[in-house]
Amino acid sequence: MSSSTPPSQQHPAPLPEFTGRSGVVLERLQRLYPALIDLSLGRLEALLAKLDHPERRLPPVIHVAGTNGKGSTCANIRAIAEAAGLVVHATTSPHLVDVTERFRVAGRLVSEPVLVATLERIEAVNAGSPITVFEVLTACAFLLFAETPADLAVIEVGLGGRYDATNVLTAPAACAIASLSMDHEAFLGDTLPGIAHEKAGIIKPGRPVVTGRQPPEALAEIEAEAARQQAPLLLRDRDWSIEPAPPGSDAPLLYRDAHGTVALPLPGLDGPHQIDNAGLAVATLRASGLALPVTAFAGIARTTWPARMQRLHGRLAATLPSDWELWLDGGHNPGAGLALADTLRSWSDRPVHLLVGMKQSKDPAGFLAPLLGVADTIWAVSEPAQHLALPVAAIIEASGGVARPGPTVAEALARLVTADPRPGRVLVCGSLYLAGVVLKADGWVAE
Repeated sequence: MSSSTPPSQQHPAPLPEFTGRSGVVLERLQRLYPALIDLSLGRLEALLAKLDHPERRLPPVIHVAGTNGKGSTCANIRAIAEAAGLVVHATTSPHLVDVTERFRVAGRLVSEPVLVATLERIEAVNAGSPITVFEVLTACAFLLFAETPADLAVIEVGLGGRYDATNVLTAPAACAIASLSMDHEAFLGDTLPGIAHEKAGIIKPGRPVVTGRQPPEALAEIEAEAARQQAPLLLRDRDWSIEPAPPGSDAPLLYRDAHGTVALPLPGLDGPHQIDNAGLAVATLRASGLALPVTAFAGIARTTWPARMQRLHGRLAATLPSDWELWLDGGHNPGAGLALADTLRSWSDRPVHLLVGMKQSKDPAGFLAPLLGVADTIWAVSEPAQHLALPVAAIIEASGGVARPGPTVAEALARLVTADPRPGRVLVCGSLYLAGVVLKADGWVAE
C-alpha cells in the first residue's frame, strides 16, 4: 500500500452507544463524520491548531502500535513508570464500559465533569467542521495531558499507525510496535506486509523504535521504515531478550540488552504471550532515555488490564459453581487465537470451555482455527447489547459445526454446567465489545 494514498472506506457503521453527559456531546459530534472516511491527519491537525497545539506541549511520549498486545504493552509501561515514582498520563482505546476509561490523567481516570467540559470546549472550537469521534477523543487526550503536569505520556494507537489520529505526534521519546497479524483489513489492506507498512508509520526520524518477535514479512516492513527514518531499531533476540531464568535464580525471568541484565518477576497479565509484551515495555522504556531505577521494572508484576486474560469474580462469575473459574479476553483476530491457544494448553488441570462472540467484520474461522483442538467445548454467543455482533449461526459455521449455540453468555454458562458438571474453567472471548457487555454484567468498574 503506497504511503501517499491513505486507505479509506465509506461511512462506517455507528459506534457503540455512549452513555452519560459525555455521551450526549459525543453523539452530537458523531453527526459531523465526513461522508468519506479517509485515514488522514488533516482534520485533526486543523482542530489542534485551533486549540494551540496541545500535542506539542506534552511530557515525553511513548507511542505504541500493534495488532495484538499494544494495550498490554501500554499497561506494562505505565506500571513500570509508576513503580519508579513517575506521574503518568495514558490514553487507550477502545473503552469497554465507559468512555472515561480512555483517559488516565496523572495516574487517575478523568472524571465525567472534566471530560464533558473538555469535549464541549473542543466542540465549540471545531465549530461544526467535519471530524470523526476518534479524532475528537484524541484531541481530548492531548488537551487533558497538556494542561496537567506529568513525567510521561503513554499513547496507544487506535487503528493502524501511519494515518491514525495519534500520529500527529512528531517527536516521541520512543515508539513500540507490538505483535502484528491480520486485522482491520478494510482500512489497512489485506496482506500482512501492507498492515505492517501502516503500523510502521509511527516511526519518526531519529527516534528509537522497539519491537518484539514478528513474522518475517512484517519485520521487513518495520526494518525498511526504520531505515528510511534513520531511526534506531531494537529487535527482540538481537538487541534485547527476555527468557526464563536458569534454575535456582532469584527471579523467574531474565531481561538483557546493551544496558545490562535485569531479573524480573512474571508479568501480572496471564498468558505466555504477555512475557513478550512485558519485555517490549522494558525495552522501550530503556530506549526512551528516561532515567528509571532497575527495581522499577518489577512493576510488570502489578500490571492490570481489563479483558486481557482477566479472571472475573463478580455477579456473572457467581452464577457458576464455586469451584469453577470464569475468565475474559478481548482477543478477536487470528493472532489472538494463536496466543489464546498457547494459554489454554497450560490449562490442563480441568476442562476448558470457550464462549465465543465476535464482531461482524472479523474473521471467525481464522480466530477459531487454533482453538478448536484445545477446548473441551465451544459455545457461540451473541449478546443483545453487543455492538455489531456476529450471528450465532455464523460462528457455528466458522467452527465447522463444532460450536454449540449459547445463544447468550448467561444461557451458555447454565447449559455447560449441566452438560459437564466437573469443575471447569470458562473463557469468554472473541470481541472487545462482548468483553464490555460481560464486564458490565459482572459489575466491573474501572479504577
